Amino acid sequence: MHIRTTEQFPYSVIEEDLRIPMPDGTRLYARVWRPDIAGPEHPVPVLLEYLPYRLSDWTAPRDAQRHPWYAGHGYASVRVDVRGQGNSEGLPGDEYDETELADGVAVLEWLAAQPWSTGRTGMFGISWGGFNSLQLAARAPESLHAVVTVCSADDRYDNDVHYTGGSVLAVDMHAWASTMLAFFSRPPDPRHIGDDWRDMWRQRLEALDPLIHTWLDHQTRDDYWKHGSVCEDYSAIQAPVLAVGGWHDPYRDTVLRLVEHLPREGTAPVRGLIGPWSHQYPDRGLPPGPAIGFLQETLRWWDHWLKDEDTGVLEEPLLRSWISESHPPATVYPELPGRWVGDARWPSAGVTMTTWGLPGAASAGPVLVRSPQHTGVDAGRYFPFGNDSDLPPDQREEDSRSVCFDYDPLAEPLEILGRPRVRLRLTSEVPRGQVIARVCDVAPDGSSTLVTRGVLNLSARHGRDRVVDWEPGATEDVELDLNGIGHAFPAGHRIRLALSSAYWPWVWPQPGSAAGWSVEPAASALDLPVRDAVAAGDAERPAITFEEPEQAEPLDVRYPEVPGQRPERVVVRDVAADEWRLEVDPRYGGTRIYPDGLEFTEDALETYTIGASDPGSARTRSDWSIRLRRPELGWDVRIRVRSEITADGADFRTWNEVVCAEGETEVFRRCWERRIPRTAG
Repeated sequence: MHIRTTEQFPYSVIEEDLRIPMPDGTRLYARVWRPDIAGPEHPVPVLLEYLPYRLSDWTAPRDAQRHPWYAGHGYASVRVDVRGQGNSEGLPGDEYDETELADGVAVLEWLAAQPWSTGRTGMFGISWGGFNSLQLAARAPESLHAVVTVCSADDRYDNDVHYTGGSVLAVDMHAWASTMLAFFSRPPDPRHIGDDWRDMWRQRLEALDPLIHTWLDHQTRDDYWKHGSVCEDYSAIQAPVLAVGGWHDPYRDTVLRLVEHLPREGTAPVRGLIGPWSHQYPDRGLPPGPAIGFLQETLRWWDHWLKDEDTGVLEEPLLRSWISESHPPATVYPELPGRWVGDARWPSAGVTMTTWGLPGAASAGPVLVRSPQHTGVDAGRYFPFGNDSDLPPDQREEDSRSVCFDYDPLAEPLEILGRPRVRLRLTSEVPRGQVIARVCDVAPDGSSTLVTRGVLNLSARHGRDRVVDWEPGATEDVELDLNGIGHAFPAGHRIRLALSSAYWPWVWPQPGSAAGWSVEPAASALDLPVRDAVAAGDAERPAITFEEPEQAEPLDVRYPEVPGQRPERVVVRDVAADEWRLEVDPRYGGTRIYPDGLEFTEDALETYTIGASDPGSARTRSDWSIRLRRPELGWDVRIRVRSEITADGADFRTWNEVVCAEGETEVFRRCWERRIPRTAG
């Protein structure tokens, strides 16, 4: 990776903190990096990253890698904290609520009107910032001329952190709600706010309400989830979009949908890029790699749309994808083997959906799928961040808890690109249940590497917007799409389809689901998106290459060693109780000391517990502690959050507590308990 100091940029960089006024008088905290030439005589385009994650501490190391780099290449690059977060005034709200989006439009208008601005703006971001970039593009503000959205979603219900296939994402809906409760409880920083920090903090704390309440109140795809889901009307997006994802990020299907539904040509075209990455910017070098020169690649996008320079971005294939070669199962890969391919349109002329009947189906009768409830403990992390235990280990134990259909060893290599589909004829004796399908690459030595997977809540089989219970004893045909993937199966390997009726803790088990369901193999099939390099035109296209990663000089943040640090991921089995417990340390950042003297400590532990034969025994717990300290100011605050969820056949039961202290004095404590009717999830 090439690290540049500001002296090595084409332009010298000026950094400035600002307050951007909103129409109601609320001021949002912003940091601006801009080239020294920027001014009324030499205005420059403006790039915006708009997040709730505190620019003065939590994202500061990441911000330092990219915003000064853009500024050194002739842009004003701006990082803004969402209202009620970090050092911005106002009260925190829900994800992507109307206030956040209206504020975003106002921020763009303000930036476009500055004397150092040409009036042309672009938005970029990963995850939350990628979400609201798309959502603001759908509002078509006049100044917004281009978007780069990374690891984001077009569908807030079925491709976000809350639900999948109509089922509650136990693994991350709860953990993320608890994380947000802890994050929303953090105070402004007196170094930037002054003596008003304490009053601002108190107002925020009094306004707190755990987001898990709202998310569980909406268990089907209703108007709440449609708000902010740009898939409701792709045509509303009026800015060119560079959509970026990674095969190990849960949001990668959004890239495939955007390149399918947004125009390839015209004034607001789309281009897609999917690499081997986790939920990270592709230049950061976090596993799995290889990393690319992502900042340079985005600069081509900005220069084309914001400076009218012909950088060749529209000559790129509609979709550039990484095809991973077969690899042994592991929880982390520094780099994956594979190659880049390009497709001129999507769905691609080089990809054919081929039907594979289930092996042995001709002679097989109905097969009972009744998985133990701890099936899924080897699923890996829903949001891989590049940590050592993120990815799924060898799937042989998971396969043993599932019903597997193994195809004959491949006589020749086979590549897939896109979303596989599973079609099943099922019989269920209970009204509620779930289907989980996994496709694995089985090597001659028997090792099983997860390729992709999908989930279907059977009550959502006729649409995510409704609940249709299964008539006990009835037989129906159902379909579920698996997550998109680019993968090459080598000759001699087997393709395995594994079916299970449980997948804890990814999805919360349905009441009565221990009974499982039966599948008729003869009436079921696996559809694979098989890619043919000749039909795709690979030979006629120049090889796809990227520059080496390049970043600005890193922020001088120190990460002290923490003695006795717990493991990232532990599975514990209580043999006598037949109970399984998964303990996860998400490792978002840990303890760090910033160059301005701020000491930031965070610790989190997620716990998921279930009995092997009892879906009603499922319970989750999330514990957070955060400390912010400035010794030179005598400032020392602590936040502790504890959150738990259990469920029976009728209700989810949630319990949340927030405790805040200044020094040794407790200044806030609140506990919320709720029973939420279990209508669908």
